[in-house]
Amino acid sequence: MTDYGEEQRNEVEALESIYPDSFTVLSKNPTSFTITVTSDAGEDDETVQVNFKFTYVKKYPDEPPLYEILETENLEDSDVADILTLVQQQAEENLGMVMIFTLLTAVQEKLNEVVDQIKNRREEEKKKKEIEAEEAEKVQFHGTVVTIENFLSWKAKFELEMAELNRKKLKEEEALKSKLTGKQLFERDHNLDTSDIQFLEEAGNNVEVDESLFQDMDDLELDEDDPDFKPVDLGSDED
Repeated sequence: MTDYGEEQRNEVEALESIYPDSFTVLSKNPTSFTITVTSDAGEDDETVQVNFKFTYVKKYPDEPPLYEILETENLEDSDVADILTLVQQQAEENLGMVMIFTLLTAVQEKLNEVVDQIKNRREEEKKKKEIEAEEAEKVQFHGTVVTIENFLSWKAKFELEMAELNRKKLKEEEALKSKLTGKQLFERDHNLDTSDIQFLEEAGNNVEVDESLFQDMDDLELDEDDPDFKPVDLGSDED
């Protein structure tokens, strides 16, 4: 018949000698204790660790001990869940023999894997940043490589912007013209300055005057006493 009490006492003594700095007895009936497991040192002497609480059941080791995690350091929630699953698997595989040291050894190996994963993740992030910095430097000194796709995209955007600018310009000009007087329009439009001169130059000496427009001049009643009256010299017949 298995002497469970004897096996439990012997294991407690062994664990206390193996983990002298982290083994702490909480109670003796039932036997309960805590042990802290720490990974090997990683980059920059960083470690991860977990503090376990174990409690013997009456028929341990034929039945698994009760266990829980009290504290962790530098561990993600997903890591904690993986560790608890690992302990459960190891406990089921080692029923019938004292198993706390076996469980803790498996946990420490898992913690070492976590440290390696942290190191690899940091190296990947470092490489990613270096690549991003190199790409940014290439763009700064060499510009963006022109492809058919990005050229057509730029061209379409440019044409839309120019069309919008022209539309606004025409709208502003129309709004401004509607507010200008005839004199202001004449002053703004320099084509009006030269239109009459150009007409005379093109006509040369062949400007024809309709004399019938002046045949009835004698019938007009003009007031020579009017201060604004100014006689018009139409020339003599001899000319």
